Amino acid sequence: MDRKMANRKLIRLSQLKSKLAAENLEEIDWVTFGVIVKKITPQSANNGRTFSIWRLNDLRDLNQCVSLFLFGDVHKEHWKTDKGTV
Repeated sequence: MDRKMANRKLIRLSQLKSKLAAENLEEIDWVTFGVIVKKITPQSANNGRTFSIWRLNDLRDLNQCVSLFLFGDVHKEHWKTDKGTV
């Protein structure tokens, strides 16, 4: 993990909104971690393609969640991932 995190900045998921407002994250090599706390049953978009929505949290502030939308190959590969997975 130390090798993978070398020269990267850890931003907690619960801090992401404030960091986005305060810093230009496009210029920083950063990483975040989240736990799937809720999964919504796969939905169909207007174009007929299926997608998933996950709610992620860092377990530090349970009121601060991020919604992650999975489309295309990412949806096909990961839609069965279990709630509670990091």
